Amino acid sequence: MTLKVGDKAPAFKLQDQDGRAVSLADYKGKKLLLYFYPKADTSGCTKQACSIRDAEPDLSQAGIAAVGISPDKPDKQKKFDTKYGLGFPLLSDEDNAVAKKYGVWGEKKMYGKTYEGIIRSSFLIDEAGKIVHAWYKVSPADTVPNVKKALG
Repeated sequence: MTLKVGDKAPAFKLQDQDGRAVSLADYKGKKLLLYFYPKADTSGCTKQACSIRDAEPDLSQAGIAAVGISPDKPDKQKKFDTKYGLGFPLLSDEDNAVAKKYGVWGEKKMYGKTYEGIIRSSFLIDEAGKIVHAWYKVSPADTVPNVKKALG
């Protein structure tokens, strides 16, 4: 199951790197870049997170908040945030329940091995909680350019 433009974004409530509960409802009335990444502090995930951090002034000017979600525990998310000065919520989806709702948990292949994991994806959600854009199997380098292109 994948989400399409116009779909209602699935609700979530997860713990961030500081132990706070963060929900989709917290962003009602705002645009949200919600992205899913496989594992904190790995090369691709670091590249992606840092590009979002670096684009924060542009995103903020466009009225867009950013939130990342991975299966990592909050303490690992905290170390990742601190190490790279990310400054936006990193949510812990340890049981992958939210990833499954967004259609980003599935079969992957690496080095000839097949396994289940996060399919790197990002979503632009509007002020009413609807999916404006959905990018599945996104490259770490393409998250921010995709959003900028979507904004025109």
